[in-house]
Amino acid sequence: MKAAQYSQLPIHHQLPSSSSMHQTSNPLKLLSCFLLFGIGLVLGTMLSSYTKSSPFNTLQSLQFLPPLSPPPPPPRLLSPPPPPPRLLSPPPPPPLLSPPPPPPLLVFSLSSPLLPLPPSPTIILYPGQSPARIGLKGYLEPSNVMHDMTEEELLWRASMVPRIPTHPYKRIPKVAFMFLARGELPFAPLWEKFFRGHEGLFTIYLHLSPEYTGDVAKESVFYGRRIPSRPVEWGEVNMIEAERRLLANALLDFSNQRFVLLSEACVPLWNFETIYSYLINSTQTFVSLYDDPSSTGRGRYSKSMLPQIHIDQWRKSSQWFEVDRELAVAIVSDDFYFPVFQKFCHAQWGCYADEHYLPTMINIKYGAKNSNRSVTFVNWSLGGPHPARYYRKQVTPELLRWMREGSTCMYNGRPTNICFLFARKFLPNALIRFELFAPKVMGFG
Repeated sequence: MKAAQYSQLPIHHQLPSSSSMHQTSNPLKLLSCFLLFGIGLVLGTMLSSYTKSSPFNTLQSLQFLPPLSPPPPPPRLLSPPPPPPRLLSPPPPPPLLSPPPPPPLLVFSLSSPLLPLPPSPTIILYPGQSPARIGLKGYLEPSNVMHDMTEEELLWRASMVPRIPTHPYKRIPKVAFMFLARGELPFAPLWEKFFRGHEGLFTIYLHLSPEYTGDVAKESVFYGRRIPSRPVEWGEVNMIEAERRLLANALLDFSNQRFVLLSEACVPLWNFETIYSYLINSTQTFVSLYDDPSSTGRGRYSKSMLPQIHIDQWRKSSQWFEVDRELAVAIVSDDFYFPVFQKFCHAQWGCYADEHYLPTMINIKYGAKNSNRSVTFVNWSLGGPHPARYYRKQVTPELLRWMREGSTCMYNGRPTNICFLFARKFLPNALIRFELFAPKVMGFG
């Protein structure tokens, strides 16, 4: 009956068959398998990473390895790296990083016998007095004209020229009176009267024979003015060397602006004020030079002087000159023309360097600034290799006036009858006559 009833139910109310139930449960089983597999995979992965990061498991696994070789060192990640060696035992600092020694002022001590103080000048200060400042004093004006410089050192030092036109000090221009003499100056008493009362406006330099041992009183303006000298022979190149030596020593004083060469037989024709103003205010130098076609002029020229000097540049003059500072520097620093005269101009060959070197060099390079005349009167009217000499009785007021105003020349572009400031060649016995006439004729004494 029940079986009939079940059979009479609709199909969708009937129980599923075993085959249909099996087919329905297969997808569910597959899904659950996949889920279990995924969960196992995740757990396996997590477990694997945990075992890798665990030092305990790693060490246990290392125990089961066969002892074929010593175990490798542990990886850096298993234990912290050892501290750097320099942190455990720092090396000594390199020499460049060592602190510099303390300055001497911090080390020197009066109580330390091992570190004595260096010698220093003693300065005595009175109440209210400040330490004296040296500044440029020793550089601008040497306190002593005697020195131990060699000839090369002297000329090099004298050739230095400041490039800044302004002066960082109060400069009073001075005239350098350079005496080239054998020994004693017979007219020194006359020159003493000439210089008196004009200190600070002149300097004196004496180039005397090294064999001369005489001296002057400490009160004299010539005291302590002798420079290091060498032997000089008439007509030889060492005469020019002596002139360069005088100029170089005078150039060491930066206040010297004019330089006049004199001999022991020279005397001043005017007072100091007139000569100082004449030279300081001049726009030209005073070197007499001329072209002499005779045997005593061009006849002394040598073709060996080519290519530095050509015969049409050859000039002659008296050696007694007056130059400014620019030309003085050029003379002491000349290494182009002077060596030619050292080689090819000697008295034994009939060439007298003191009569040709300076006029030839100036004619070539500085002719435009030269007046082409001398300020020292010399009488060559008698002819011969030497000028006329004046004895005591020949010195008269008329002779002195003729030397002073008996000529006409150009001064700073204007004509004047004051052409000669000095005169030579006077014998020593003429001193008494000059002392007699100087106050009235020459304006001093």
